[in-house]
Order: sequence, then C-alpha cells, then structure tokens
Amino acid sequence: MITAIAWRNVWRQPTRTLLSVTGMSFTSMLMVFMVSFQFGSYDTMKESMLGINDGYGQFQAEGYNDSPDMATTLEQPYKIAERAREIGGIDAAAVRANGFGLLAHGERSFAAAIIGLDPEADPQVAKISTMIKSGRPLQPDDDASIVLGEGLARNLRLELGDQVTLLGSAVDGSVAADVLTLVGIFGAGVPELDRQIAQMPLSRFDETFFMEGTAHLVAVKGSDLPHVERKSGELENIAAEFGATYLSWDVLRPEVKQAISLDQSTAILAYGTLVIVVVFVILNTLYMSVLERTREFGMLLALGMKPAQIGRMVWVEMIFLSVLGAGSGIVLGIVLTAYFQNVGIGIEGMGDVYAEWGLPSRFYPIMTIERVLVGPVAIVGSIALLGIIPYRRVLRLEPVEAMAG
Repeated sequence: MITAIAWRNVWRQPTRTLLSVTGMSFTSMLMVFMVSFQFGSYDTMKESMLGINDGYGQFQAEGYNDSPDMATTLEQPYKIAERAREIGGIDAAAVRANGFGLLAHGERSFAAAIIGLDPEADPQVAKISTMIKSGRPLQPDDDASIVLGEGLARNLRLELGDQVTLLGSAVDGSVAADVLTLVGIFGAGVPELDRQIAQMPLSRFDETFFMEGTAHLVAVKGSDLPHVERKSGELENIAAEFGATYLSWDVLRPEVKQAISLDQSTAILAYGTLVIVVVFVILNTLYMSVLERTREFGMLLALGMKPAQIGRMVWVEMIFLSVLGAGSGIVLGIVLTAYFQNVGIGIEGMGDVYAEWGLPSRFYPIMTIERVLVGPVAIVGSIALLGIIPYRRVLRLEPVEAMAG
C-alpha cells in the first residue's frame, strides 16, 4: 500500500516531478557518455601505443626489462611462444631479439636499435612491421635483408636496393658485422621509432650476433587488451615454467599507466563534484516538498498512520524519482554513446600531435555494463542514502503540531 501511495504522490506535482527527473536524466546521460568515452580513450591509447611495437605483453628473461643486456636471453623462446598460443584468446606470439649497432652507408653512419624478428609471426603482434612506406616488409625467405625507419634511411641517404654495413657487439662480446640489403622503409609516424629502428630476419640476427637459438623476448597479442590482461595468470605460469618473467602492459609502458592514473584522479574529482551537486539540488527540492506537506502528514498521523510508515512513504517517493531520472538518463546515454561509438570524436589540428605518440586521429567511446551504470547508480545510491534526512524529519512530527502547520 505504501508503494502505491508513494507512486501516486510522485505525480501530484507533475511539473516538479518532471523537472527533477529531467535534471537527473541529463546528468545520468552525461555520466554514461563521459565515462564510456574516457575509458574508451584509455583503451584506444593503450592498444594503439602497445600495438605499434611492444605487443600486449612480453616474456623476458629475469632482469632484462631493467637492464637490456645482450647476454640476458630466453633459452627456449620458441617453446614459450608455442605454449602462449595454446591459451584461448592469445592470437599471436612472436619471438624477437634486440641489439644495438652502427649502420653505415658510404661516409655516413648512425647508431640504431636492431630488431631480429620472425617475418611471419611478428606482423600479427606489431603494426610497425606492416607500416611500409616504400619497398616491402621482411619475408620468411629473406636472408641478408633489412628494413629501416624512414628517418634512419633518410639520415643514411639510403634507397631501396642499397647495401648497409652493420657493426655491433655479439652476445659473447665479439664483434658482430654484416652487410645487408635495404628492401623496405617503414613509417610508424613516431619520430623516435622512425629514426632509430632497423629490422632484420631473426635467423640472420641469430647468425650475426651469435645468439645460438636464444632470444630476448616473446611478444604476445590477443583479440583485445582486457582479454590478455585476464589471461595474465596463465601467462605468468608459463613464464615460471621456463624460468622467465611475464610483463604486462603497465610494466612495459609505465609512462602510459602514470598518465592514465593522473587523468583518472582528475576525472573522479570532476564526476564526484557533479554527482554531489546534482544530488543536493534534488534532495533540497524533495526536502522542501516534505516541509510543504507537514499538515498532510499531521492528518495521516491523526488518522492512525505511524510516523515510520509516513517516513518510508517519503523515502520510496525519493527512490521512484531517482530511478525514473537515472533510468531515462541511461537510455539517452546509451543512444548518444552508440552514435559516437560509430562516428568517433576528433579534434581538428591534433592529428599530427597524436601521430607522434602512435595514436589515431579519432577516439571512440566504448560501452560496458560497468561504465554505463557507475554514474546513474552513484546518483540513485546517494539519494537513497541521504533520504534519511527527510525520513528523520517525519519521525519527529507530532499530530497536533503538524496539523497546525
């Protein structure tokens, strides 16, 4: 009975009710869109930056990430990659070896990071292997071939088909020397990568740097980053089995995690302020409604209705209002977010800046149940919790005094 009376009371003042519902609805819609867009941008940022070269996670020898020494290698990298691919949701695993050397052509020479990669598996993990501006990527049957970033090729004044001399330090400390033919030039859009990275077949890298079948890391990738994160326990078990360590994305790119954490802190403060303002505005309106109905409550008390029953009725009215507002806001937020999820949001003139960080020119909100519900539920929960204020007001009423106004 109390529920039915509360629902009828909600619509006794339709204008006030509609204004309150509209305010909560608009706020809930904004929360659904803003949270989905913010966390969708985080997902895009992480997957774009990791997808260029790092992969969504890596197996490494213990200590290699802190001190990338040539002699710190994985003893059975191909078995590790094979085991990783057996995990559901891990789509690819690529073995790599890293080295540093001096590339020379004619009288010009520049230092470069040399990556030995599997031409067949690596493009499934890293986009950099497919970002070819001229020539072609490395192929499985390549031997004495090399692919350079466009900045590095430009500095060396190299053209396709030219030969480049490589000098470096092998695993055993001896000199690693080779002569390779330039078959492709890639452009990742990130100056640090385009000026510093050279790729050569892993088999040739093994011979040149005397790796003897070892490697420095195994990069993995899945259907999406959250799925790989959920599989981190299984990946860590594989690493422990082979005496290695598994590094998740936040260890590989701590600067990205720090930037996201900082932005989240600011966003939580903004969202919290928005919820507090809206909740107190709505609560003030509802509390004034309770004060206006003091004579009505006095009549109900005189007729034998208990104060606790009247208090529950008022509290249910508040719940009805908050659920109506939050529910309609969720629907509107889903519609708005779904639209921008298809078309994306871009900032004019920022494409080049984003490209320097390996980011796309447009960002897309991504909805999940948690992102859709967190804002509206916070509003409903806050109003339900603070509903104790008018509830306590009703409990203190005396029939005679209340009827006197």
